[in-house]
Amino acid sequence: MSNQIVFDNVSKFYGDVLGVNRVNLSIPPGITSLVGPNGSGKTTLMNLMTGLIRPSRGHIRILDMTPDQPEQLFRVVGYCSQFDALPKGLSGYQFIYSYLMLFGYDAATCDELAWRAIDLVGLREAAHRKAAAYSKGMRQRIRLAQSLAHNPRVLILDEPLNGLDPLVRAETIALFRSLAKQGCHVLLSSHVLHEVDIVSDQVILMSGGYVIAEGNIQGVRSEIQDQPVQILIRCDRPSDLASRVFREDHVVEVRVHNDRRGLLVKTSNPDRFYLLMNNIALDGINIESVAPVDDDVNSVYEYLIGTEEVTR
Repeated sequence: MSNQIVFDNVSKFYGDVLGVNRVNLSIPPGITSLVGPNGSGKTTLMNLMTGLIRPSRGHIRILDMTPDQPEQLFRVVGYCSQFDALPKGLSGYQFIYSYLMLFGYDAATCDELAWRAIDLVGLREAAHRKAAAYSKGMRQRIRLAQSLAHNPRVLILDEPLNGLDPLVRAETIALFRSLAKQGCHVLLSSHVLHEVDIVSDQVILMSGGYVIAEGNIQGVRSEIQDQPVQILIRCDRPSDLASRVFREDHVVEVRVHNDRRGLLVKTSNPDRFYLLMNNIALDGINIESVAPVDDDVNSVYEYLIGTEEVTR
């Protein structure tokens, strides 16, 4: 039995408007983050996985199923959309209990699974309050509880960390990690890039409906060797150093750090730059440290998506 989520040359068009185009992915168990700005195709990809929309071309397999088999699919898939809507009049407990009844469980099983899910998101004390009166963070957590109440093997979560305070956010990330260790696919979308770096086993970067890179952060960074590398230099004479390195044709940007104790340099040839630093150090500028600062998701994302202007 396959344990992969596979996109085979998948495209989705809304008339003349591109949703996603030529997506080829094989997603293993673990935590996978879809990263990109609004309109990049993250939600379209999730809606394709859940069968809410059909591809214009290509094929999708969720484990051994296709999204056009909803009765089978939703026994193994849990979906939490980005839409913050709950039925009026139902408590959090009733919201989850009624969802579980759709799977044909008996009353005792529905009750047991509902309380288990509520405890996983830390809402036992509020379980019998009207869900419509919950705070934004509580509504987000009860919708997450619904998506995982039936013990799915695949969790598809659209911006699941929105509206959560720092403590609950940390607890939710720990929950995702626990589920991933049990062999679950946890797919989440986010634009909060430092959280992606913390939580993810792998990242899929999207822009304009295209997958532009995938893998772990370090692996994605290695795919873009033609892009500038960002390096932080700590030294005693940053203005003199800036003047010196700016003459090099491989240096595309130089900025004096805010604390006036160093430089942030972008270079298209890090090997040449490190050699240059050795020569400059021999010329009398006291260089305390030279370190790359590109091993974080924010830098990778900026380079790939082009959200940062590069000046010279």
